[in-house]
Amino acid sequence: MLYVASQMSEKMLKFTKLGQQNPPKREVLERKEDFKEIYNEFINQKAKEQSSRCSQCGVPFCQVHCPLSNNIPDWLKLTAEGRLQEAYELSQSTNNMPEVCGRICPQDRLCEGNCVIEQSGHGTVTIGSIEKFITENAWEKNWVKPIKLKSEKNQSIGIIGAGPAGLACAEQLRKEGYQITVYDRYDRPGGLLIYGIPNFKLEKFVVERRTNLLKQSGIKFIQNFEVGKNMSLKELRKKHDAILIATGVYKPREIEIPGSDLENIFPAMDFLTASNKKGLGDKVEQFDNGTLNAEGKDVIVIGGGDTAMDCVRTSIRQNAKSVKCLYRRDKENMPGSAREVSNAEEEGVEFIWLSGPKKFEGVNKIENLIVNKMILGDPDETGRRKPIVDENSEFKLKADMVIKALGFDPEDLPYLFNEKELRVSKWGTVKIDFNSMETNLTGVFAAGDIVRGASLVVWAIKDGRDVANSINEHLKSKLENKKIVA
Repeated sequence: MLYVASQMSEKMLKFTKLGQQNPPKREVLERKEDFKEIYNEFINQKAKEQSSRCSQCGVPFCQVHCPLSNNIPDWLKLTAEGRLQEAYELSQSTNNMPEVCGRICPQDRLCEGNCVIEQSGHGTVTIGSIEKFITENAWEKNWVKPIKLKSEKNQSIGIIGAGPAGLACAEQLRKEGYQITVYDRYDRPGGLLIYGIPNFKLEKFVVERRTNLLKQSGIKFIQNFEVGKNMSLKELRKKHDAILIATGVYKPREIEIPGSDLENIFPAMDFLTASNKKGLGDKVEQFDNGTLNAEGKDVIVIGGGDTAMDCVRTSIRQNAKSVKCLYRRDKENMPGSAREVSNAEEEGVEFIWLSGPKKFEGVNKIENLIVNKMILGDPDETGRRKPIVDENSEFKLKADMVIKALGFDPEDLPYLFNEKELRVSKWGTVKIDFNSMETNLTGVFAAGDIVRGASLVVWAIKDGRDVANSINEHLKSKLENKKIVA
């Protein structure tokens, strides 16, 4: 037993000797000129070194604070020992898209932020970078394979939405042998991963590689399909044995201030989608004619979340004249990833803290933004200090383009789907039984942001996996009842 422990200590527990190290970032001047990912990959030896820093603690808080409960200490140990195929297999056993989560999860708020050695002052194990490394290594070594089925089932599931929740559910149910059809309103599968998140965080080949694997696994994708237009929800229910609603939330929150009808004020998704489509090689008229292009403009982004960071950093790469981010609280209370804020600051974004928009000014199109200074009052119902207008503190900012990144709300699904019976909450999210994840319509389930509101990709994957279990149980029960009746 002592021998085994000493052997493990040779491979692990090296946080007292080795310091924290992230893969090197590309130089600021270089990375501002393109949309490639800003972090270089770990090389094999460095990935092993960082993995060996894991303390293998009794209560792995990294795993506890991961929505997917990824077996992080175990695959860190396997990586440190050079057992990379086993590390990958363990990683993907709880996560349908480890290469995506390794890139875009806010690890500073989840696994890495709760690492025991981080709390003890030694600097966290760089978990996200290692997750990316072992998955990219697996793709390179051809260890990532399409699903092989032992048997096919006759029952079919229709999944509405090809974002992370829908894709995770599709994969899990395909493994069980079900016939899966994914319906999506866009021309490519991936949802937010394709059209919302910029390439410098998530290059599109990563998403396309994963969705192509699902196609090779026998999952059918129908693009440019809108429920309620191409087919009603009622008609889809007749076609499939079960339905999953996983549409996400895309309706932008608005700012109700004077001048909101001026031109050149855009929702974040319009701006990001145009940029991502252009990056994918599409013809994008509004980008090409300069409307949704930040080049040469004084740009102001309103908001403090990760979407706002995507917008400011995209504007920098489009060669904006200046880029400012307006946020009503201070830096410590920003909802976005601290890592992303730091990257934006390095790239030249100016943050104007404790400030809120009061009025858009201009003739036909935006010319200036009148801004109120804010002070932080007592905590609100979320526990965060509430921003209050500091009277007579307004100032003016020049603006050629304003991007609103204030979050997203659900669309009116009962109306869009032509299904008045579908129950929604007072916030517009789909109501479900939280044990079964089934809606009030028999055989219709819902998961992801359309249930929980705008959230993280990792939570959407978690919900997709959970709802797959519920749909599987529902269909097995349905089949058993048929046999009993027969």
